[in-house]
Amino acid sequence: MADGRDVRKANVDPKLLELLACPLTKGPLAWDPERGELISRVAKLAYPVRDGIPIMLPSEARTISADDVLPPPPPRLSGPS
Repeated sequence: MADGRDVRKANVDPKLLELLACPLTKGPLAWDPERGELISRVAKLAYPVRDGIPIMLPSEARTISADDVLPPPPPRLSGPS
């Protein structure tokens, strides 16, 4: 029975990643391609992605430790103001 982990190497569309937010903190999510999860650093939760669909339910999320949290993303360059 497939639990969605066989697609670990799949990528998440960057535009989708910009639209998604943690349902608890409303903060940004980071993609962990190694585990196929969306990471909320603030909530310390990892939301699974099954068959390419993010499961954004806190009850389905895995609690992660500070050691599991990905390093912070590089700062974004803002466009002309």
